[in-house]
Amino acid sequence: MSRFRVLPGSFYRRDGETVARELLGRYLVRRQDGSRLTLRIVETEAYLGEGDRASHAWRGQRTPRTKTLFRAGGCAYVYFIYGIHHMFNVVAAEEGVAHAVLVRAGEPVEGVERMASNRGLGCKMRPGAVAGGPGRLCQALVIDRGYDGVGLSRGELVITRGEPVDRRGTAVGPRIGVDYAAEAAAWPLRFAERENRHVSRPRL
Repeated sequence: MSRFRVLPGSFYRRDGETVARELLGRYLVRRQDGSRLTLRIVETEAYLGEGDRASHAWRGQRTPRTKTLFRAGGCAYVYFIYGIHHMFNVVAAEEGVAHAVLVRAGEPVEGVERMASNRGLGCKMRPGAVAGGPGRLCQALVIDRGYDGVGLSRGELVITRGEPVDRRGTAVGPRIGVDYAAEAAAWPLRFAERENRHVSRPRL
C-alpha cells in the first residue's frame, strides 16, 4: 500500500521547518517482535541548528551526544532528558547544518494494544494516552538511545508516506519548554494537525 511506502532520503535533506511541516500525517513504523506498531505523526517541532538558541547545536556545539545532529538528514537523533524520558527526533537538512525535528505526538494506527502495554496502560485510554507527548511516544514504540543515528529508510524503525496533512489542516505556534531560548522561544516552529485529539498539551 502506498501509505506504507518508505520516504526517500531526499525528503529529509531540506530545512527543518519544511520537514517538520511535511512530517505531519506520515507514519512512524516500528517492528517489535514480529508486530508492526504504527503511529500517524500529528505534532512536530523544528530546531534550526547553530542559529537557534533552543537547539542542541546552538553556536555549532558538537558533543558526543549531539554529533548525530550534524549528519545528513534522514536518521534518528535520540536523547535522554530529565533522567526519565527519551526524545525521538528526525535529523534534517544537509550534513553539517544540524537541523532536527522533534516528533511530539502520534495517533495510533496499528498495534494499539501492544503500544498500550509498552506504556503500562490498561484497556481504557483517553485520546493521547498512548503517544500524546514525546516521552510517551518513545515508550509506546520502545525507542531509546540505541536508535540514535539509525537511518529511517530501512530496518525496524522507518517513516512512510502515510496520510499527509495540508497547510489548511495545520496549526502553528511557538515551541514548548524553551523559555530559556530568548527571542527563539517565540518562533512559530511547532506544528500540529488541527483538532486532532492525540496532540500533546497545551494543544495548538
